[in-house]
Parts: sequence; structure tokens; C-alpha cells
Amino acid sequence: MGEPVLTISDLCVTFDTPDGQVEAVKNVNLSIDKGECLGIVGESGSGKSQTFLAAFGLSSENALVSGAVKVEGEDILAAKRTELDRVRGKRVAFVFQDPLTALTPHMSVGAQMREVLAHHFDVHGAEARKRCTAWLERVRIPEANRRMAQFPHELSGGMRQRVMIAMAMMCEPALLVADEPTTALDVTIQAQIMDQLRELKARVRMAIILITHNFGIISGIADRVAVMFRGKIVEYGETHAVLANPQHPYTKALIQCIPQLGAKRERLTTIDHAALEALV
Repeated sequence: MGEPVLTISDLCVTFDTPDGQVEAVKNVNLSIDKGECLGIVGESGSGKSQTFLAAFGLSSENALVSGAVKVEGEDILAAKRTELDRVRGKRVAFVFQDPLTALTPHMSVGAQMREVLAHHFDVHGAEARKRCTAWLERVRIPEANRRMAQFPHELSGGMRQRVMIAMAMMCEPALLVADEPTTALDVTIQAQIMDQLRELKARVRMAIILITHNFGIISGIADRVAVMFRGKIVEYGETHAVLANPQHPYTKALIQCIPQLGAKRERLTTIDHAALEALV
């Protein structure tokens, strides 16, 4: 087996605030190989997104980041902005949870997609348009030529998310980081987006990091899962094994909170955070 696509070692993220320092991520270690999907699961505020924002130099200015982050063997944590720009977008691509804010509102879909090709590959004109149209068609956006001239607000939520996936995939990255990619989408569109990610993973052997609070999504695509609580990974293993036999009380609590059709419950299960604090 070759070099992992991504290796994170002892990653810590601390924020300087008016009330003192706040530890958001504590000694995170993980890796992902080509063609693999790693699910990152936890509640809001557990450190899921901050881990990967910090890893790729996207944290806010008051963040103090330490550890090591390697992309295909190259350590990027202390890299300069110009060096990171060679990695972000081309070797590592991102799909965020709200495509309406991630896309530039005053630029057409086509203009934004062509900008990606111009920046990373110096491709312009008819060739750029051809590639953009082809990728919109690959992510199953109908009337791709017409959509190229439209603005983000003219598209549905599902279409905007597919545009984000197409923009991410145009550079054929080694790794796709998808942060809550189906949030605020209805269940039918959620299923279509996940089908799209599964297809891309299988077809181009792309590594995927899927950040979510939803174990249902993880179970359908992730090979391994890391469960985060209070900035730490508290459980890490093969997805089927973790779901079938969770070892950490927090993982068990998360799984018990999943509503189930036909279950005879008068009330949904809640997580006793105070009791779990002592275990982390």
C-alpha cells in the first residue's frame, strides 16, 4: 500500500478569546487512503469541522494550530499561502454545507467554474466551457448549457450542491472533504447527493472525508468512522463494527438518539453530557 492521501498527527487547535484560551481540537490522529471514505461523526461543537479547517490553513486568525498534516507525504501545516494554494482546490477539494453562501452570488455558475480551471490549469475559452458543461452533466444537472448562465440563487438547493461537487471534482483531487453536504436538503435530494459521492468514490478512487452528525449517512458510504466528542476522537474503527458494537459511552448515546420507525418509545433518548465529560 502506498502513502496515505492524508495523515493527521497530534493535531491541536486552541483559540485565543477575551475569556482566555479555548481548546477546540485535542491531539487528533487519523489517516485516509486512496478510494476510502472516512466518516467524522459528532454533535455540533465537537470539533469536526475545526479539525479540517485547521489542517488546511482555513482557521480564523486567533487559532493556534500545532501537530503535523501530510497530504500524499508532503507536510502542509506550516506551508506558506502560495504553497497551500497548490494543495487546496487541486489536490484537496471541499464541499461545504451551505452552497448558497459558498458560491459567489454575483457570478454565474459557468463563470465560477471557469475560474477554477483558469487558476489551477490555465484552461480558458471553449475548452474551459466544454469541461464545465461535461462536469455538470456528470453530476446529473439537466440542461447543463443553460445552467452555466444562471446565478446561484436561480438554482435549487440540490442543484447548487451538485455544482459545488462538480467544481470540486473538475481538478480531479486526491481527497474530497465534504462538510455536512446534505444539510437543509430534503431526504430525496440527500439520497441523490450521497449516490453521487458513492459513484465518484468508486469511479475515480477518490478519498472522501465526510463530516456529519448523521450515522445514517455514514453507514451507507463510510469505510471507517471517527467519533468526536469535546475536541477528541473517542472511538475510531471500521464503520460496521462501530455501529454494531460501539465501545465508548458517547458513541452508544449517539446511536441510541437515532429515531427509528416502529420503535415503541414515548420520548426520544437524550445525551447526558455532564456524565460523559468525566470520561473524556
